[in-house]
Amino acid sequence: MGWLQSKPSLGDGPTRLPDYFPLEPRGCENHAQSLFQCLANEATAKARDMEKAGLHRSYFEDVQVKPTDVKAAQKIKDLSTASTNQNTVVDSKDRLPQATDNPLDECKEFIAYYKKCCDRELKKKKNWILTEPFRVQEEYRYKDQLK
Repeated sequence: MGWLQSKPSLGDGPTRLPDYFPLEPRGCENHAQSLFQCLANEATAKARDMEKAGLHRSYFEDVQVKPTDVKAAQKIKDLSTASTNQNTVVDSKDRLPQATDNPLDECKEFIAYYKKCCDRELKKKKNWILTEPFRVQEEYRYKDQLK
């Protein structure tokens, strides 16, 4: 009699990549490649759509976010006001991005499998080198340009 294994989940809260990302430990190659493929395709496409509409957040706090495609931003604004007036059900493929969307939600299942595998495999001796901190020689460090 075999044992049943449930799908791993990331829990509640926003979808995030683990701190050790983009490691690819031995034993997790398939999960890592699946995640990398999803990030390169589905998540990147969603992030670009959000950038076009001006719905993304900037990494830098002092940068104002502006839509790169004015027509897309206007279409999303029009549809958001129309959807508040009447409840409409839209297919997930035809759904336009919203400000509350997270591009990583497209890869949530892949992230969960990657995290589960890495948490298990990074404890093994064959993968210890991946978690070891490393030092940079002083001559390769950036020098302060103001001095």
